[in-house]
Parts: sequence; C-alpha cells; structure tokens
Amino acid sequence: MFLLAVESEAGPAHHVPAIVEWVNHVFGPTVYRWQQALMPRVYGLFGAEWHGDPNLPIPTHVVMFFIAVLVSTVGLRLLLGRLSLENPSPRQQVFELLFSGLRNLMRENIGPHGMKYFPVIGTFAVVIGVCNLMGLIPGLVAPTANYNVPLALALMSFLYYNYVGLKENGLIEYLRHFAGPVLAIAPLFFPVEIVSNSARIISLSMRLFWNIFGDETLASVFTQIVAWGVPVLLMPLGLFVALMQTFIFIMLSIIYIGEVTHHAEASALSRAELQEGAAQA
Repeated sequence: MFLLAVESEAGPAHHVPAIVEWVNHVFGPTVYRWQQALMPRVYGLFGAEWHGDPNLPIPTHVVMFFIAVLVSTVGLRLLLGRLSLENPSPRQQVFELLFSGLRNLMRENIGPHGMKYFPVIGTFAVVIGVCNLMGLIPGLVAPTANYNVPLALALMSFLYYNYVGLKENGLIEYLRHFAGPVLAIAPLFFPVEIVSNSARIISLSMRLFWNIFGDETLASVFTQIVAWGVPVLLMPLGLFVALMQTFIFIMLSIIYIGEVTHHAEASALSRAELQEGAAQA
C-alpha cells in the first residue's frame, strides 16, 4: 500500500515520456495479458487486489530503469572507447581517476581485501549514477524518482552485505555480531540490532528517493512557472544532488560491507601474527 501511495504521488509530477508511450504501444498489450494471468494470483497471496492499467502496463520507472541498464552496459563501453596503456584518451583518464577513487575508498573502509567487492559496488555506482542523471535529460525521467527503484536497490545492497557477512564469518559468528559485547545482555541487544540492521533498507531507499524526487519536483514546478532561465540555473543543483546521492549510497554500502568483514579480516591477521611468531620462535 505504501508503494502504491508513493507511486501515485510521484506520477502527476511527470508527463509520460514519448519513449514510454512507444514501448507500451509495442509491448504493452502482450505485457498486460501476462499481468492479467499472473498478477491477480500474486496479489491474492497477500490478500490484496490487483488493478492493472491497460493504457500503461509498463510503468515509466521500469522503462527508464531498463534504459539506465542499457546505457550502463553498452553505452559506457562505447563511451570509454579503446583502452591504451601508452596513449590513454582523456575519457580513459577520467574513468581511471574515478576507478582509483572508488578503489581507495573501498580499501580504506573495508581493508586490503576490499577489491573483491568492487564489481558489485562499481555496478551500484554506475547504475545509480546513470539513473540519477537521467532526470537532467529532456524527455527522460530519473528512475530513482519512483520509490520502487530505490527500494529494490536498497534491498540488493542489504541482501549482499548480509550474504558477505554469512559467507565470511559463518552463521554462528555472524549472529554473534548482533549479540553485543557482553553475553549477559544479548537477549536485549540482539532484537535491537536486528531491527536497526533491517531499518537500513528504509534509510538507504528513502534518502535516495526523496532527494531525487524532490529535485525533479522542484525542477518541474519551476519549468511550469518559468519556461527558460531559472530551470537552466537549477541544473547544477540537480547535477550535485545526483552525484552526491550516488556517492552516499555506495559509501554506506561500503561501510556496511566493512562492518561484516572486519571480523574475518581480524581473525586472518591474528592467525598470520601467530604463524609469524611461531616461525620466529
């Protein structure tokens, strides 16, 4: 119900882009037939009733997210061009600078082994960055201005860092991480930590959503009032918000991974120190 409420609130802020109308014209009838066959059963499992839109079976944020994924994969490779060690292009140097910054950020907050998580964090950085920046392009809408997309991204981050914690520490050791430093207060500490850990889904998603949605709403209002001038002046603010929210999301994801891996790293360092001490003895 909350997702439907947010989506209904976000809808009027934007007209349906032409590319979304075209996608629904081409693929909409087939998708709507699938939805009629599947969605009532899925909603029925939760005691809800499905109300589909035959005019727009593929929502704007879904189309825009697929465009963002396409740009992030194909477009990014074309933009980067041919890599060269001897004569790197200016574009390659920019990407290398961004890569080095993200690598250093992960090493500082996760540790020397942080680069093995780079593919996931790098994917978050590129996809979220492209999604946020799409709102600055005429005719497009930022997918992250619809709460469903930030929520899905936050769930992916939440599931991934918990998976990393379970994989590297084991079930017992990872659950002990939520029990607090003193075993006597574990019954009180454990549920608080579980709730606090789960609340990160809301904090990650709501922070990203409200900032991008608010920025797009502000730009839309000024565009309706003033057709030129002021909206253009707001573009630097939109660029700052898009990049800053991308950085905050990946930074928090890196911190969360660092929290669940430092135990394993400390154990590895302890074993290394013991082995070194035994060798010296």
